[in-house]
Amino acid sequence: MARAIINMGKIIEAIKKGKILVSDGAWGTFLQKKGLQPGECPELWNITKPDEVMEIAQSYIEAGADMIETNSFGGTVFKLKNYGLEARVFEINKAAAEISRKAAGDKFVLGSAGPTGKILMMGEVTKEELYEAFKEQCIALEAGGADAIMVETMTDLEEARLAVGAAKENTHCEVFCTMTFEKTADGKFMSMMGVSPTEMAGALVNAGADLLGANCGNGIADMIGIVKEIRRVNQEIPILVHANAGMPVFEDGKTIFPETPDEMAARVTEIIDAGANIIGGCCGTTPGHICKIREVADSGCK
Repeated sequence: MARAIINMGKIIEAIKKGKILVSDGAWGTFLQKKGLQPGECPELWNITKPDEVMEIAQSYIEAGADMIETNSFGGTVFKLKNYGLEARVFEINKAAAEISRKAAGDKFVLGSAGPTGKILMMGEVTKEELYEAFKEQCIALEAGGADAIMVETMTDLEEARLAVGAAKENTHCEVFCTMTFEKTADGKFMSMMGVSPTEMAGALVNAGADLLGANCGNGIADMIGIVKEIRRVNQEIPILVHANAGMPVFEDGKTIFPETPDEMAARVTEIIDAGANIIGGCCGTTPGHICKIREVADSGCK
């Protein structure tokens, strides 16, 4: 935990100095390439295959990322219970952060916290239960060395708000939050639960988020519109984007994300001009994508 406290506030501080930061790329699709089987718990690899997880983290640092996430996206008690691992929440999340911390060196670690899969409005879970689940996970991620908590891929605004609050109130970490939006037929961006980027910005800033953004659901081209919408209502909040390598297509029995590193990098200047401060990747992105994003960021976007 000492490492996290030493770096506390450093990511936002760097952004305020005008630096464009580069994050990492996909973890789930990378784990699958390494042999993760359908129905297998990705987070258990932090215990059973730590060297494989370490290789993913190191590959993004070597590609030029300023920060890497942790292999803990499904690390809440609700997700781990599906694998009979509900009693190992602290152990698994702490190990996830320790692996990324070791790989990161003097770079930053974002403790990944994804949605629980439980729906508040359906009565599947209470607000108190959600808060406690995220609290348990975030405390473990900080104990393993996370500098920031990355609440991500949220579609329900209330779940996102509770996760941000749990991280903010129970750790010393910076707290970031991204939601996943899809483009509607009339050109608007909405989460699956009907939340717009504008609504996200207002609610999550009030909840205490230090940074907002979007991940998954879109390639980098559509992420530009999301960033612009956030910037229309908030000129100050730092923005992170983790775009997919294009929209998925199904070829030869496999899901493919077709956007090449050069194609993705070609839109980086535009998304920075729109107001993004941290740029990384989500599904289908590789160290190659991150390397090209790094090149554009370092070029001064000219």
